[in-house]
Amino acid sequence: MGPANVRINPVGGAVFIALGVCAALYMFGLPDWFHREPRVSMKELLSVCIQLAQEGGKRVKDVRLASNVLQENLKGKTDEGVKDVKTEGDTQSHRAIVYGLAKAFPGLKVISEEKDLKPVNLLEIKDTNKHLTEVAETISSDQSISNSKITVWVDPLDATKEYTEKKLEYVATMVCVAVDGHPTIGVIHKPFVNDNKGETVWAWVGYGKSNTLGAVKTEKKEGDPDKIIVSISHKGDVESVAKTALGEKTQVITGAGAGYKTLEVIKGNADAYLHTTKIKKWDLCAANAIISSMDGKMTTLQGDFIDYSSTTDKVVSDGLLVTLSNHFDYLKKLAGAMKKSDA
Repeated sequence: MGPANVRINPVGGAVFIALGVCAALYMFGLPDWFHREPRVSMKELLSVCIQLAQEGGKRVKDVRLASNVLQENLKGKTDEGVKDVKTEGDTQSHRAIVYGLAKAFPGLKVISEEKDLKPVNLLEIKDTNKHLTEVAETISSDQSISNSKITVWVDPLDATKEYTEKKLEYVATMVCVAVDGHPTIGVIHKPFVNDNKGETVWAWVGYGKSNTLGAVKTEKKEGDPDKIIVSISHKGDVESVAKTALGEKTQVITGAGAGYKTLEVIKGNADAYLHTTKIKKWDLCAANAIISSMDGKMTTLQGDFIDYSSTTDKVVSDGLLVTLSNHFDYLKKLAGAMKKSDA
């Protein structure tokens, strides 16, 4: 007798294979290529951040110029006893920037100073241009980054107190992109400068920066006293520390908003920006990226670089120092002065 001729039912075979695949997936999970997460073009993200900072600034300006009724709400007080307020300008800028990011890059982690529980229809949010000419002309290459590595920090209105007092030269909207906790893209828009036409400065560390940043200015001559910029709200305490550390001839000037004060260092109007109390990361991230792009440094007074990962504390508690040069010399001198002030 010859061998039996066995025929496999095609349908049964397909079912058997399908069951085997399902069992394997159940036991071992999907292959990595099924789990590939969304990625973001950093060049496109920069273009969007620039536009949204400008749109936030437009809303801040419109609210301020349209009415003296800013709908101020007291959020609390700073450690220096200064009122921390929220205005309609803060709210409108927050909505423009945060919802604009949500529409352009769904799923991106965004941390904003303000909160808004009002539901929004993203279809009503206007589209942004992901390919700005000024970015294309300045930056030739690009980088693709996984969504999970990115955190966007937003300060919808830096220097709110001064905004309410019509000291508008200090006011800014700020957007920052951190990658693995490192400040990478910074955008600062000042809506009230240039006769209310506004000015935007931006930088992508290692890739390029806006023409508005210009070259680093180093006007200090040997023997000139240090010029330190500090917050208007607590000049006295910081002035004492600065003069103890750097000498009685040290010039202490004031400003409001971390963005403004950092830009004053870049412009050469101050040698360092010094802050001795707590400060929030959304106040710092954009300025940190920009000063880093200019080969400057921003650290705590302990000399630590700031981690902007989404899981970290939102408050920097160890003070702040921003410089373009001689950073660690300043840190060393300030450390001694801080010890004396604590004694």
